[in-house]
Amino acid sequence: MDAVELNQLSYAYGSVLAVQDVSLSIAAGEVVAVLGPNGAGKSTTLLMLLGLLPPRTGSVRLLGGTPQAAVAAGRLGAMPQVGGLLPRASVGDLLTFLHDVYPHPMPVAEALDLADLTGLAGRTVERLSGGQAQRLRFAMAVIGRPDLLVLDEPTAALDVSSRRAFWSSMRSYVAQGRTVLFSTHYLEEADDNADRIVVLDRGRVIADGTADEIKRRVDVRTVSIRGTDHDLSVLPGVIDVAQRPGRTILTTDDADATVLALAGTGLLRDLEVTGADLEEAFLTLTRQEV
Repeated sequence: MDAVELNQLSYAYGSVLAVQDVSLSIAAGEVVAVLGPNGAGKSTTLLMLLGLLPPRTGSVRLLGGTPQAAVAAGRLGAMPQVGGLLPRASVGDLLTFLHDVYPHPMPVAEALDLADLTGLAGRTVERLSGGQAQRLRFAMAVIGRPDLLVLDEPTAALDVSSRRAFWSSMRSYVAQGRTVLFSTHYLEEADDNADRIVVLDRGRVIADGTADEIKRRVDVRTVSIRGTDHDLSVLPGVIDVAQRPGRTILTTDDADATVLALAGTGLLRDLEVTGADLEEAFLTLTRQEV
């Protein structure tokens, strides 16, 4: 039995069709990332999955039943990108309240430790930093030990060190066999933490596979040479130019033509040619949909 089954979901805001015939299956124990540019339909799809928006067409099944049944059984946890926390409540009070709601919760102390909030149980939500508040939302999502965890941009408010700590905590939770579906704008998070990546654009699924499979879908290469201030954007095949310390990085869809042109300019120094990374593949895929 799949943990998630979406069948031809669509949703419209007035005359704007935000999600179009999205079908997706996620096996129990999988960690799946949903990527897409702003307005791609990621959040709308997750809201329908959670039962918070009724689909215009299609159906949702979670853990063999409806989203409402999964919520009632305490098997579904969710972490929104933003969300109000009860004013003047302490971290410990909120987690204790949720602990008493779920049928098979983890101890409050375990949730605090998992979210790196140990020592902050007595602090009220008004006194939490943005990163601490986001980690509290994570603790609130996992304290019921849900079989399926849905995260919408979970690290949007976190700095680099807090993001690393968050994913360390997430890996500890996933290691217990849970299913996780998350959306993110940080492509390296998807590359590092997801078993599978689904790319949405204009409300449709345009790619679905492992990170390596997504990268192989595009005929894009990275050509790197010793740094130069010459305008290389006019070379054949070049679709993007970036400067790094001591290096100029060209993204190209015709590496042979680009390298030959570089040789003709006399700039072919310390050449490196590599395959597309996930960011380049993502940009190419979504650009193709324009």
